[in-house]
Amino acid sequence: MHFAFDEQQLEFRAQLRAFADKQCTPADIRLAWESDLGWSRQRWAALAEMGVVGLTVPAERGGLGLGLVDLVLLLEEAGRAGLPEPLLETTALAAPALAATVISGGARTRADGWLEQIARGEAAAAVGMSWMPVVPGAAAADVLLLERGGDLHGALRQDVQIEPRAALDGTRRPAVVHFEPSAPSLLAAGQQAHEVLAGLRDRAVMGTGAVLVGVAGRLLSMAARYAGERVQFGKPIGSFQAVKHLLADALVRVEFARPAVYRAAWSLDTGHRDAGAHASMAKALASDAATGAARAALQVHGAIGYTWEHDLHLWMKRAWALAAAWGDAPHHRARVLEAALGH
Repeated sequence: MHFAFDEQQLEFRAQLRAFADKQCTPADIRLAWESDLGWSRQRWAALAEMGVVGLTVPAERGGLGLGLVDLVLLLEEAGRAGLPEPLLETTALAAPALAATVISGGARTRADGWLEQIARGEAAAAVGMSWMPVVPGAAAADVLLLERGGDLHGALRQDVQIEPRAALDGTRRPAVVHFEPSAPSLLAAGQQAHEVLAGLRDRAVMGTGAVLVGVAGRLLSMAARYAGERVQFGKPIGSFQAVKHLLADALVRVEFARPAVYRAAWSLDTGHRDAGAHASMAKALASDAATGAARAALQVHGAIGYTWEHDLHLWMKRAWALAAAWGDAPHHRARVLEAALGH
């Protein structure tokens, strides 16, 4: 199969990178860590105006009506930039799930209203499964999609009880969510819920992998730059063979993970029969690549890499948090093996 991104998709990524370079600097990320939300509503609105937030929202609800292949480069770019905003949870997970439900009546009206708010940048979402001890981003989300008893429910934050929990990554704002399912909150039930939730999980796995690839790339670029600046024994440490090999090995893992993530996005968009296995393969490779990049970057930076003052920790903590999210690398390798044996 021949696969390549088109000019429009590459240009969209370039636009997001230019925006992030100006509006999402390390100083901005630090401000987000200290804020009540963990992210900026002003930056979220600007991203919505660009079309990023509503990319997967159907056109009739104010979005662009595009798919994961169009989104995957933007998720990777969000990881590279350290974007605090919940693009993954809202655009890759919640919006397609809301659009996929075929409910009618008041629940359909409510779901359509949420899609329109997402497209306008007026709402951000969090997604939680019953097996999750906490829901990432729940403490700062406007809309929550929650699985309960195999069904999918939707609620506004003011309609649930939130118990915030500490997080390694200061932008994720996890919380224990106390919620009583009801008929008005039901978005999908039975077989339909099973299909919607399965698709949601696979998108979460692939999307988290995409963000991790971007995070890993940023960690390695920071390490390479530092290796060129730090001098030991009269030479930049980047000229030492051990450092070269360390960074090269980490880069190889990233370069292997990236196309696996792209394939998973394509498989999910096209309904490929092995889309779930492809998503798991991408997540396993991306988790290993990001944690490996974090380890290599920390080793290159030495003691300064441990400090709060250095920006390295902003991306290392994102790598560690996301590597475990929606299943760690061993979990997804086991899933790929199970799929292979099943054939």
